[in-house]
Order: sequence, then C-alpha cells, then structure tokens
Amino acid sequence: MRENLANSYLAGRLQPGKAHDRRRHQRVKVTLLGRYMLADRREFPCQTMDMSPGGVLLFAPVKASAGERVIVYLDQIGRIEGTVARHTETGFALAINVPLMKREKLADQLTWLANRNALGMPEDRRHERIVPRSLRTTLIMPDGREYLAKIIDISLSGAAISVDAKPAMGTVVTVGRTQGRIVRHIEGGIAIEFLRVMPIELFDENAVL
Repeated sequence: MRENLANSYLAGRLQPGKAHDRRRHQRVKVTLLGRYMLADRREFPCQTMDMSPGGVLLFAPVKASAGERVIVYLDQIGRIEGTVARHTETGFALAINVPLMKREKLADQLTWLANRNALGMPEDRRHERIVPRSLRTTLIMPDGREYLAKIIDISLSGAAISVDAKPAMGTVVTVGRTQGRIVRHIEGGIAIEFLRVMPIELFDENAVL
C-alpha cells in the first residue's frame, strides 16, 4: 500500500514531456531541518522546501554564490553536497553531486518520506547514524582511567560504543579526542551525546572521534 501511495505521489509531481518543467528528477515537497556549510566554512541552519535525488531547494538565511560548493546535513537524509544552481528570495537551489549508489539511496529515502506524508505518519527528527571505518577507540574517564572501546555507530550529535565500563548517567567522558555526556546505558556499552555537534565536513565513514 505504501509503495503504491509513494509511486502515485511521486508520479504526480512531474509528468514526462511537460514543457514547463525540464528537471530530470521528480521533486517531493518535504520539510527537513538541517545545517549547511559554505565554501568559507561558515555554517548556518536551513530547511528544505522540496527535494529530488538530483537537487534540493533550501530556505537559507545566508545565500551562497552561484556555482559555489555547499555541504548540507539534513535530518533523516544525512550528508549531501552540491553546487548552487540558482537563487530564490528565501534561499537557493542546490544541484546535488553524489555517486550513483548514494543517489539511489536518496531516491529510496524520498520515497519513504512521501509515504510518511501521504499516510500521516509522525515526524522523526533523529540524526542519521553511520558506522565509521575506524571502530577502535578509547573511553577516558574523568579520573583518567582508560578503557579500550569499539564504536557501534555515530551521528552528528553522539555515538554508541561497546565498552566494559558503565559510567553513571550524566558523566562527562572522552571518547578518543571527543568529549561527551553519558545519556544511556545499552547492552554491552553506553550511548553518549557530544558536548559539541560534529562539523558537517567531518561526518562520513572516515570520521574519527
């Protein structure tokens, strides 16, 4: 049922051959919060207005220059990057530059979001979580004790790690070189919330805490 709803919803956004719309990809009206980084490394909050696997229209307080490379992190979508295609009164449109596999994943994510909107499903604001290539790390306690640990996954705002230690909730610890606060005990480990959100440009499979 959801698949049929998504297909009909997406198909309705763009009919092949319409002269007034030459976009290669079908756009979905979707509202997602996020942050974007300009070429000069300044970061600002943003919100999507519509999106396709090939581009996104952003409501953005500071406009990037035409053709400028911009990195964006969106809730439920994750990290994307591209170049500024055009300006609008409230922001700019970005032509997304991602590999084919990432583009296919993005199409699946947009289909899911279309399903959610069509079915009235609740919003989910959780950050995307990824598994980095480098899993080994160290948990350092406030008193200097160190424990070998293994990263389970990370997001922009926190991480889950496998470790023998069970610090009390709220304890400020250091994972690798990143400080965070214990927010949850999980089976075989802990979940921490970073004291500072990870910069967008560092959030990928090569991230090191």
